[in-house]
Amino acid sequence: MRNFAGTPGTVTALILRLLQCLFAAASVASMATTKSFFNFTAFSYLIASMGLQVIWSFGLAFLDACALANKKVLHNPGLLSLFVVGDWVTATLSLAAASSSAGITVLYFSDLGGCGFGQECQKYQLAVALAFMSWISIGISSLIMLWTLAGC
Repeated sequence: MRNFAGTPGTVTALILRLLQCLFAAASVASMATTKSFFNFTAFSYLIASMGLQVIWSFGLAFLDACALANKKVLHNPGLLSLFVVGDWVTATLSLAAASSSAGITVLYFSDLGGCGFGQECQKYQLAVALAFMSWISIGISSLIMLWTLAGC
């Protein structure tokens, strides 16, 4: 199996993992700085999902960094299977959390005629946007992992 952009142990994979981690951490930070996010189940689910994403992405970014430093290729089928399953699970959780939080945010801004929380609503919107950005980078990684596993 040849190395192409995004396969484990490449610079592109490291960048994708760092982007996932940064977007998820920024989403958590934006949501956690509000006073009332815990009153809404969707927002609590977003915090939990993005927290899991930070841990997963940081762990894989560390693995990619170690593989780059040691000039190793991470194309073991067992390891790739773990990456594929983990990526697809976290991608599904992230999409569900971002979508449910976006639904609540749209409800406040559009359907209820404006948000009564003031500055917090902008933080909710930012957190949801960052969650979707994290999901996009997770989606790219998960497709690359599936493609890499199929080629082994």
